[in-house]
Amino acid sequence: MVGHIIKRVNGRIPVIAGTGGNSTREAIELTEEAHKLGADACLLVVPYYNKPTQEGLYQHFKTIAEAVPVDQILYNVPGRTACDMLNETVERLADIPNIIGIKDATGNIPRGAELVEAVRGRLVVYSGDDATAAGLMLAGAKGNVSVTANVAPKGMAALCEAAIAGNEEETERLNELLMPLNRKLFLEANPIPVKWALYHMGMIGEGIRLPLTPLSDRFHGEVEDALKASGVL
Repeated sequence: MVGHIIKRVNGRIPVIAGTGGNSTREAIELTEEAHKLGADACLLVVPYYNKPTQEGLYQHFKTIAEAVPVDQILYNVPGRTACDMLNETVERLADIPNIIGIKDATGNIPRGAELVEAVRGRLVVYSGDDATAAGLMLAGAKGNVSVTANVAPKGMAALCEAAIAGNEEETERLNELLMPLNRKLFLEANPIPVKWALYHMGMIGEGIRLPLTPLSDRFHGEVEDALKASGVL
């Protein structure tokens, strides 16, 4: 799939491949393959299920970065991995040259703002939580790795531009417009609602892979209303 996307994009935009895993050896193999295929960077999630220590997290990401000379972006999403990489660990990893950024999906703006200041000039912080992305970008984050952008790419791009420029009034306006989607696209586990939304918009087919299942019927109206409220439909 990564190779297909790289060929289809054909250099028009950067391609970031998700190559993380809870086995360091497997993550290295996936990252090596993405690098060989021509990915511009790799996104590496905090190991899930096995709950490594902070030292284990540091050694995991350090080992991958030293093994594969491709730009790498860390991904901290404790709500899904059951393991939280603390700011202090990210600060240590920021000194490794090809670790260039982190996707912070903690949803904690004060904590994220502290991280922005701590690693400024060494790596870039991106939000990974749509509901709090505007606040984190106003605090110095440089973008948002977004679910909502799959159905409202222009609106999310405009929000990012406004927030990164420090335009608080425009950021607030756009954030309010997109907030129905930011909330309703998580009525069931992501990516279930956004897959249904894209299907409803005629963008993709109906299927979704197990163990995920199609969006429950009782949520269809709420997601459709959010698409309308945000100007997508």
